[in-house]
Amino acid sequence: STLLASSAASDVYKRQDKFLEVYEAKKAQQEAAYRKQQQEINELKDFVARNKARVATRNMAMSRQKKLDKMDVIELAKEKPKPEFYFKEARTPGKMLFETEDLIIGYDKNAPLSKPINLRMERGEKIAIIGTNGIGKSTLLKSLLGIVQALSGKVELGDYLYKGYFEQEMAGTDNTCLEEIWQEFPSFTQYEVRSALAKCGLTTKHIESQVRVLSGGEQAKVRLCKLINRDTNILLLDEPTNHLDVDAKDSLKKALQEYRGSILLICHEPEFYQDVVNEVWDMSKWTTKVF
Repeated sequence: STLLASSAASDVYKRQDKFLEVYEAKKAQQEAAYRKQQQEINELKDFVARNKARVATRNMAMSRQKKLDKMDVIELAKEKPKPEFYFKEARTPGKMLFETEDLIIGYDKNAPLSKPINLRMERGEKIAIIGTNGIGKSTLLKSLLGIVQALSGKVELGDYLYKGYFEQEMAGTDNTCLEEIWQEFPSFTQYEVRSALAKCGLTTKHIESQVRVLSGGEQAKVRLCKLINRDTNILLLDEPTNHLDVDAKDSLKKALQEYRGSILLICHEPEFYQDVVNEVWDMSKWTTKVF
């Protein structure tokens, strides 16, 4: 048995050694890719700076600038803060949050997106809306919020609702992340804005960049930053996990599980929403689309 124990221990050490070997190799690989990309970025920036003012080379400079803007910048692990999401909670709403009566959604009376929908959501419920793309999930959310006018039927909202809405895409803006959050919370100090964005997993470089040059995941973190710094009692989230990295997804899931308000969540990932919600609405039951 001593032999068996020492053999098992030796196997464990071998596995640990192998893990460390793979980890170090990956780390070295990433560092090499990072250095190579940084060199390319510096060369591109240098070319743009020297050539953007000259008529003969302006187009070449602009195309390199475009390449720079679209580049997915590699970050070394130590630079990547772990996101920590936590939702602030407003006062308790009334029992009924919203109720629909023969609600028909869409943008064209001749081509509605849904049959008449009769739904009711009550305080404390956490609900996922599922279904394939293009069947009207986002439009349903926007119709409940009054952003999109319903084609017919009605939506009745409950009392004392403090709504937090996460939109799937962000409107184009030239604002930096700093300006974007400051616009929303003008009473924040610069330190508070920076610290709120850092808590969402954004680095100093991201915080000072224009929102439009960030990756989809980084833009989602900016939108989440707006949401978690507002008092809410119902969250309406349109695919918040799109583009998010594993750490951000884990933190968001934990925050939604801990949130004592109500949640209406559009999501394509059962492994994300199953542990968050207590009910699922399948949009395919109400859609007019035939697949």
